[in-house]
Amino acid sequence: MNLKKLFGLALLSGSMLLAGCGGNSATAPAAKDEPVELHVAAAASLTDAMNELASIYEKDHPNVKLTFNFGSSGALQQAIENGAQTDLFFSAAQKQMDALDKSGNLLEGTRKDLLENEAVLIVPKEGGKDLTSFEDLTKPDVQHVALGEPKGVPVGQYSEEILTKLGILDAVKAKAVYGSDVRQVLSWVETGDADAGLVYATDAAVSDKVKVTAKAPAGSHKPVIYPAAVIKSTTNAEAAKAFLEFTSTDEAKAVFEKYGFAVK
Repeated sequence: MNLKKLFGLALLSGSMLLAGCGGNSATAPAAKDEPVELHVAAAASLTDAMNELASIYEKDHPNVKLTFNFGSSGALQQAIENGAQTDLFFSAAQKQMDALDKSGNLLEGTRKDLLENEAVLIVPKEGGKDLTSFEDLTKPDVQHVALGEPKGVPVGQYSEEILTKLGILDAVKAKAVYGSDVRQVLSWVETGDADAGLVYATDAAVSDKVKVTAKAPAGSHKPVIYPAAVIKSTTNAEAAKAFLEFTSTDEAKAVFEKYGFAVK
């Protein structure tokens, strides 16, 4: 075989090898999904349910890490407007979500009403006062009533609606201590620092240190609806949408209902 033919065969063999490598690359399995960290701002009353949902979701989606910021919906709204890194927002009231919608902070088409809750009156389980109605808050022996701060804490807004409807707002405000979120209100009643407090039914349900003595009368406040949405500034829109979709599945519904929420 002369040198020219030998060189030609070498070129042919090299081309076939490269072609084979290219074919193998095209049919090779895709690389694993890149890890994603989702920053979720959620109302304090969702703490227990969201933490449980996170453990379920992360087990089935090992590439996703859920990082929560729990607090009052008003404080979370302000943080988002001020540029805090947030992919999703779960609010305890429409007011805060409406504000973010108006300021252009929601990803179009992602907002939905997710859950419903109810407002209740609680007292310490041990040694608590005998209160059977919201009107009993005006009794002289009730000295401290824990309420959510009404400007930024939805449970505080609902509480003022209830007390106004019943005509006892001014009398109760004279005894009020205001918490930065619903879990602080719950804590003050648990420790006896407050004689009574207004919280959501779901918060009362997770505590063995308080008891519910009355539910808010029908029509005394706006429905306690929890809207959720993806935040427009997210850099992980598809992953955020996927988690939001998961919160409406039967599996997630069972978790929410376990903690006393009604799923919309």
